[in-house]
Formats: sequence, structure tokens, C-alpha cells
Amino acid sequence: MARDYYGILGVSRGASDDEIKRAYRKLARQFHPDVNPDPEAQEKFKDINAAYEVLSDDRKRQIVDLGGDPLAPGGGGAGGPGGPGAGPFVGFQDIMDAFFGGATGAGRGPRPRTRPGADAILRLELDLQETAFGVEAPITVDTAVLCTTCSGAGTAAGTHLATCEACGGRGEVQSVQRTFLGQVVSARPCTVCQGHGTTIPQPCPTCAGDGRVRTRRSLTVKIPAGVEDGMRIRLAQQGEVGPGGGTAGDLYVEIHERPHDVFSRKGDDLHCRVTVPMTAAALGTRLTIKTLDSEEPVDVKPGTQPGSTLRLRARGVPHLRGTGRGDLYVHLDVRTPTKLDVDQERMLREFAKTRGEEVAELSKQGGFFSRMRDAFNGHG
Repeated sequence: MARDYYGILGVSRGASDDEIKRAYRKLARQFHPDVNPDPEAQEKFKDINAAYEVLSDDRKRQIVDLGGDPLAPGGGGAGGPGGPGAGPFVGFQDIMDAFFGGATGAGRGPRPRTRPGADAILRLELDLQETAFGVEAPITVDTAVLCTTCSGAGTAAGTHLATCEACGGRGEVQSVQRTFLGQVVSARPCTVCQGHGTTIPQPCPTCAGDGRVRTRRSLTVKIPAGVEDGMRIRLAQQGEVGPGGGTAGDLYVEIHERPHDVFSRKGDDLHCRVTVPMTAAALGTRLTIKTLDSEEPVDVKPGTQPGSTLRLRARGVPHLRGTGRGDLYVHLDVRTPTKLDVDQERMLREFAKTRGEEVAELSKQGGFFSRMRDAFNGHG
């Protein structure tokens, strides 16, 4: 009577390969002799390995589904190297899968030649005007693109890939060793085909078999209004084409905003400094401020003090998401005259007297500053 290999692993007859492998890993951890020294556990471990060997092999599994036993003498299959009755052949990779979650088994089988490409990044410098209101900027990109000679196949015209003779198309070569676990097999990528399972007898003369070539392309990127320094714009599938003509990665355009001569930016708000004469700050005046896209009249109220700030609403940078704009802040620097002629000095002193503000003359003998100077020089 044929053994119930599905029942040994506890899976249904319609179980997928992944479900069979997960069941094997779980049971192998539980009944491995290094973990469970019970003699019955050792026998159970042998049955588990036998069941996994059969159900992971499509040909042997088909025999089981037809009611046979591929591991029984004359049952349609042999139990590993050594023929019928030799017992299950425990693969080193399967043991590693069982104890380390399949991490080392991820690369089993031929490695595909076609793989996704990498992303690329490009730095783009823009003026404040361009980042504020948006622009369509031309860029030049140096990336790998699909080889048009072989269309990514990597083979010369009229030729095809060939099955690797060293590994028989498996992409890996195996070696058998005897360890404390018994006879085990280890696998490593084939060095002849680099794990692909196929070779290129006649590579494409343009791309040398890589399926892609490097070239310089010209693109136009649309910069939305309101972007800030350091932001990145993604251009889907405009990056590096993958080996074997694989899907291209993305291109990221990183924005770098050049310093402006007049305005400094904080988020969506702009700041600038304007110098006004002392008299204008005292008497009040009207200024015309040139913004990024217009000219705005600004009233400076009488008695404005140094360091005062005027706010122009919605005269900053447009918001990147949503409507509206930031504000423009005008910081006022009050300029004091450095040189006065005789008449200007006289009028200023008279103005100070009318306000009751005593102003000492620097050149007058006995004045405050003269007395300070005499004190430091030791004169009584």
C-alpha cells in the first residue's frame, strides 16, 4: 500500500508548492534529531524528508496522485542516489530552508537575465521666479537605454540563447558531502553562465550581450508652481533600463533654488529689506515695491521706527498644493545721514530744541564728550 505523503506533511492533495514547503519547514524544525533526540522523532523526520522529496518533485508527485509510491521498490521511482530502498536524499538546501526560513533558498534555480533597472537622480538649478511660478525645463540625462540592435535579447542577429552545458540549464551546480546529518548536497551558482542557466554564443555587437547601452537623452520636465529647494520630481520609467532590457527605473529631478538678489524665501513667504531716509520715516511716505510679478504701492506711516516690517498679503510664492499664495514681508532700515552741511546741522539742532532734546556739540569745550575725554586723559 502506498504511503500517504500528503498526510505525513499535513497538507491537502491540492496544496501548492509553497504550502508544501512551509509544512516541511515547520515539521523539520520540530522533529530534526538535533532538536528532538526521541527515536520516534528520528523516524518521523525520515518520513517528513521522504514526503517532501516526493511532493516537491512534479514527476514523483504525479505517481502519488495516480496511486503509486515512487520510493517503494518497483513503485515508479528511486529514493535518491543509491536506487530503491536507499532512503530519502536530504538536500543541504532543504535543511537550511527548514532552520533559517528559506533565506538561502531564495536564489535556487536559473536567475533571469531580464531584471528591473535602477532609479536615477538629476540635480536641476532654477531661479526663484521659476520655482515660484513653474516652468518647463529641458534636461539632459545620461542613462542606460534599451539596445535597439537586439531589442534587449543580448544576442547577435539570427542567433539565440543556448542551454548552459556546465549546469544543464539549472543555473547551479551541486556537490555531495557526508556530514553528521548524513549525505547532503550543497548548491552554488554556475560560474559558466553566472547562474542564468543559458549562455550567449554570439553576443550582440552593440551591447556586448547586456541588452542595453548608455546614451545621452534630452527630456523636458514640467516644474509645478511652488516647488521648494530640495524637492524631487519623479519621472516614471525614465531612469536606468535593466539588464536584458528590463523595465526602466524612475528618474528623480532634485530642485536646487539659486539665491535671489532681493528676496529670501521661507516656505511660501518672501522677505526683502528696503532702506528709507530718516526724514521719510519720520514724516511718512509712499514706496513702490517691485514684487516677483507686479509693482505694489506701500505706505510708510509717519514715525516709523527702524526694524519695522510691512506685510503685503498674497505677494509671495504660490502654494504647491491648493490655491493662494504666501505673503511678502518688507523689512525697513531707517538711514541716518552721515554728513551734514552747516545749514542742515543748524536746522536739525533747532528742530531738536523745539522737541526739548538737548544735543551736546562734540567740538564745544566743556561739553559732555569733552569732559569724558579729559577724564580719561587725567585732566581735572
